Amino acid sequence: MSLVDVLIPARDAAASVAKVVRGIPPRVARSVIVIDGGSRDATARLAEDAGALVLRERDAGVGAACLRGLAHLSALPKPPDVVVFMAASGADDPGDLPGLLRPLGENLFDLVIGSRALDPERKLPATERAGRAVAVELIRAIYGHRYTDVGTFRAIRYPALVALGLREPGAGIFVEMQIKALKTGLRIAETPVRAHPGPRRGTLVAAGQTLYQILRHATIR
Repeated sequence: MSLVDVLIPARDAAASVAKVVRGIPPRVARSVIVIDGGSRDATARLAEDAGALVLRERDAGVGAACLRGLAHLSALPKPPDVVVFMAASGADDPGDLPGLLRPLGENLFDLVIGSRALDPERKLPATERAGRAVAVELIRAIYGHRYTDVGTFRAIRYPALVALGLREPGAGIFVEMQIKALKTGLRIAETPVRAHPGPRRGTLVAAGQTLYQILRHATIR
């Protein structure tokens, strides 16, 4: 696994983005790309100062930022072997990145989900735990696969990612990825990651988008 690029969608994350970028272990990633979705603070400047390549996306949606990052990767002379997604809020711990990548390096899986539910300390607020439980149980009931989390932190082989054809411009892009991974037969693993509570802004909206994506894809064959 020689080329790993990290995509970090960000909006108004000046308080945390530099720490996230600097926390990515040396020599693990070829590049760290922060996609700024119309921040009203110094997110872009601080990310650049921390060493990230910053892209701009006028649409503030998390999914739109991720899709902007994927468009950038597709235009590179040499695309990555693996793409990592993580939050700019500090909710995902960069120190967990080597463990997230390990199953891909062993060539056993195509997609590895960082699961906060498998963190023995489980620091997530009760409302987030409840929302996650509803989402994973609904996926199990409809698609027959029991994930333990639907969080941001994940690593996926680039060819598999392209084949999924992601489209969701909002926070539902991550559950869209997990559902399409099931439908296309990707080899999926989950690995424990530490849970750090992030900002609560937009939690209900994100939960709604997650449930919408689960139900929408249930009607698409």
